[in-house]
Amino acid sequence: MYKKLRYEQYFTDTSADYNETGNARYAIEYNSVDYESNGLQYTANYEIHYEKERNVIQINFQETDGPMDWLVNFTFVEKYYDKFKVNNQWIKLKVHQGWAKMYKAMKHKIRSEFTILNSAYPNAEVEIIGWSLGSGQAMLCAQDLNYNFGIKPHLFTYGSVNPFKVNLFNSRKIKKYLRDCCSEVYNFCDRSDIVTYVPFRILGFTKIRRVNVKGRFKLLGLFNPWKYHTHYDEQGLYTKIYKKDKRRKK
Repeated sequence: MYKKLRYEQYFTDTSADYNETGNARYAIEYNSVDYESNGLQYTANYEIHYEKERNVIQINFQETDGPMDWLVNFTFVEKYYDKFKVNNQWIKLKVHQGWAKMYKAMKHKIRSEFTILNSAYPNAEVEIIGWSLGSGQAMLCAQDLNYNFGIKPHLFTYGSVNPFKVNLFNSRKIKKYLRDCCSEVYNFCDRSDIVTYVPFRILGFTKIRRVNVKGRFKLLGLFNPWKYHTHYDEQGLYTKIYKKDKRRKK
């Protein structure tokens, strides 16, 4: 039976214990993939491993790390896929350009490593985790693995960005398709975390499923990402979500 970790634990692990809680289960060693875009050099970072005690294949994506990652964050839209058909509906994904190019740079290596682990452990569940920039990569990875392998991963992201571009006519269809790619989706967001609103919805950008953690919206909090974008390792943020999940399972 699939055994999830507590939600704050995924953040602690993926963020390399950013707040030095001492609760990280292990030190993640990211694999780096260098790529070029518009004449500039970038690096994409991911990690994939198998956890025997939970029978889980887990894929992690690193958060924004350095000035080149910030440059990635501030590029815009490209067509991610030509049209493809799902359940007799045509889907055309458009994605934030910087994050799309970053994921494309490493997707073949991820698929290759995933194939090896999936062949060795065909009954394992799959978890995909990411914080900040890594949340966008995690969402793209979830769709990619579903499309190419037919699996439905468990997706947990933190300080989650809006990587997908939709419009008034296809928003519901695209979001339903993306949610159906996963067994479950938790894009955790603090209402006062400005990163979770970018790129802005008024421009047509969205995430798969926004899940607000405990806390009220604070306008001034939007100017304090050092607090509201980095505290997702606090257990109390998820109390109501835990209770709701428990009721749903009964």
